[in-house]
Amino acid sequence: MTEIAKLKNQPHNVAMENVLLNITGMTCAACANRIEKNINKIPGVQKASVNLATEKASVSYEPSEVSIDDIISRVKKIGYGVQEEKVKFNILGMTCAACATRIEKGLSKIEGVTQAAVNLATEKATVEYIPGKTNVDQLITAVKKAGYDAKVIGEVDEDYEKSIREASYKKQKIKFMVGAFLSLFFLAQMISDFTMEYGSGGFFHMNPWIQFLLATPVQFYVGGHYYRDAFNAVRGGSSNMAVLVVLGTSAAYFYSLIVTIMGTSQFLYFEAAVIVMTLIVLGKLLETRAKGQTSEAIKKLMGLQAKTACVIRDNEEIDIPIEDVQLGDVIFVRAGEKVPVDGEIIEGTTTIDESMLTGESMPVSKKYGDTVIGATVNKHGSFKFRATKVGKDTALSQIIKLVEEAQGSKAPIQQLADKISGVFVPIVILIAIATFIITYFLVGFTPALVSTIAVLVIACPCALGLATPTAVMVGTGKGAENGLLIKGAEHLQNSQRLTTIVLDKTGTITKGEPDVTDIVTYGIYSEEEILQLAASAEKGSEHPLGEAIVNRAKEKGYQLIDGTNFNAIPGHGIQVEIKEKNILIGNKKLMAKNKINIENALGRMENLEGEGKTAMLIAIEGRLEAIIAVADTVKESSAEAIKRMKELGIEVIMITGDNRLTAEAIARQVGVDRVLAEVLPEDKSAEVEKLKQEGKIVAMVGDGINDAPALAAADVGIAIGTGTDVAIEAADITLMRGDLLGIVDIISLSKTTMRKIRQNLFWAFAYNIVLIPVAAMGLLNPILAGGAMAFSSVSVVGNTLFLRNWKTQR
Repeated sequence: MTEIAKLKNQPHNVAMENVLLNITGMTCAACANRIEKNINKIPGVQKASVNLATEKASVSYEPSEVSIDDIISRVKKIGYGVQEEKVKFNILGMTCAACATRIEKGLSKIEGVTQAAVNLATEKATVEYIPGKTNVDQLITAVKKAGYDAKVIGEVDEDYEKSIREASYKKQKIKFMVGAFLSLFFLAQMISDFTMEYGSGGFFHMNPWIQFLLATPVQFYVGGHYYRDAFNAVRGGSSNMAVLVVLGTSAAYFYSLIVTIMGTSQFLYFEAAVIVMTLIVLGKLLETRAKGQTSEAIKKLMGLQAKTACVIRDNEEIDIPIEDVQLGDVIFVRAGEKVPVDGEIIEGTTTIDESMLTGESMPVSKKYGDTVIGATVNKHGSFKFRATKVGKDTALSQIIKLVEEAQGSKAPIQQLADKISGVFVPIVILIAIATFIITYFLVGFTPALVSTIAVLVIACPCALGLATPTAVMVGTGKGAENGLLIKGAEHLQNSQRLTTIVLDKTGTITKGEPDVTDIVTYGIYSEEEILQLAASAEKGSEHPLGEAIVNRAKEKGYQLIDGTNFNAIPGHGIQVEIKEKNILIGNKKLMAKNKINIENALGRMENLEGEGKTAMLIAIEGRLEAIIAVADTVKESSAEAIKRMKELGIEVIMITGDNRLTAEAIARQVGVDRVLAEVLPEDKSAEVEKLKQEGKIVAMVGDGINDAPALAAADVGIAIGTGTDVAIEAADITLMRGDLLGIVDIISLSKTTMRKIRQNLFWAFAYNIVLIPVAAMGLLNPILAGGAMAFSSVSVVGNTLFLRNWKTQR
């Protein structure tokens, strides 16, 4: 676990695990609410979040108290399902049918495997399993235990869930077409009755038994799944959209059936049941299609990956599927090809388009020793690199996982919608009963029945349930497309509330690549000797200032000397012994601590710091010998980004461990008014806490590693990263492009997304508040109610899709 994760989870000392389950059978927000409540009631479950839009449940639980079995059982007990995943293996070592049977049995015995099939002819195995109960590694272990070997084909089948959705969509489409065809007869009859009522002769009227025969397939085939959903909901002691649909259409259908059997001349309502059910299925069909478009970002990211890799084995270039690439493989990439996996260049130079990762359209130059990321495009030149990360460990796979988790999370604003949807259906049923009783006594049975059906059909909690998660899906997806990785919906929501942004200096405002600018000597050593000794001393340091000194010495061709007893003193400098000489390199605090006289260097040091340079003092054997000045250049976009943050009314503060003179020189360059200088790494979080105590909503922006405590303390932690796993894991939001304009983008995206959520919630609430009373007063035909209900969810998702037009501020 990273530093951030540790800090954010300090109160929970128990080892928690997380699992993401694909839930099937949900129809509305009430379903998601019910599943969430039931899972949260299980002892050992710390937190469960169910997302209607993604149809996933994210569960954090304590394995010693509860198992995945218990969670899945509870989901199934209340009438829903958990979708399996599918993985395919190449099986090595089979010789006969008995081998295939043996492997099949071994796989089938694993808890969580729902189906295993081994094909001897193709030497492949296909396994369907419930994620969380087992995993790919356990399946491979089972094959090995049986005496064979297995290699994953294409990792987990990413198209499996997509194919399930497509199959479901096709099934709904067929049902709608059946319903639409049968509805035509009833529409013709309605038009005929209408013309007859206004003086023209009726041209078409069906016998009641014909109407019954046409209505029955619609009621129980086209709408059959609503009956199953309603039964499961009621059996579990709850109610949902399906209950309303079934009650409304069944009232019309069974009343008409009774009238038909009795042979009375009372009006029939088969057409209401048929057309309402067809319209509702149409609404769900359009909603499913629109929801598929909200997850476009994930599909785009998955489509970026290369399909093959040119691997050098036994001095030969061979093209293999990307799934067969192994750690340590040497891969050859030609101009115009995609980089297959993550790795390090070992031969050649090139430029690479990393826009898929950073959103930056300008290609980046790469040379020996540089890192390359899978799915980026090699623009010019060919090169060889060694694979350092493959499969699920690549940066692209991590990004996809992060976006999926973010899309499955809940924004705090959704809490209100969840509470309302939890009690919505029972309230609507009570309103329907009251409508029937009052209308029956005031007007009569038929108007009472019509009004009751209209109330039941018009009320739908789906729009409420989809208002927030669909916007979160599109918002986080658009962020990922533009190099803004948002870890959860709450961070997306909080970003638009920010009042203060605290920027770390090195690597955030500046490039973090300082260079030696001045060497001032005071003793017996020459500039060349000072540089060689300082570089030798800093060889063991990871500080960017130390790296600058080492890099300058290497450029000059100096031989570095090995030191002993290296000691890095945070916030002060370093101490090391070279050729039995005690060497100190650091700031005034370090010199004062070791009683080194630096009076004759203070004036020059102040001048250097006034120029925005970091001046480091060097003492050898207890005597001041030199000053080395290092300057870190400001990023081109920093001043513009800070100006735009201030235009948004946000207070911008710079925080740094550098001395005040240096810090203020940099601050003047970029337009920062408030500077917190000479702050030790461990004290940065305290400074953030002070700002929060003043009532400010604070974002901390840093490198995601050294600033971990401050990132954890902030309301929103933003890491300036290059897509490494540490940077992605460490922060609430990661800016893949090391550019502060990304912060302006985050705020813009957050505001745009929240605006869409508020619009969606307004229309969802307004729709129900206005139309339920209209239906109760008998002013809404059930068929129009069915159409309006179908339109409500589609309109919310459609409104969300406008978010896809959001553009970065750059």
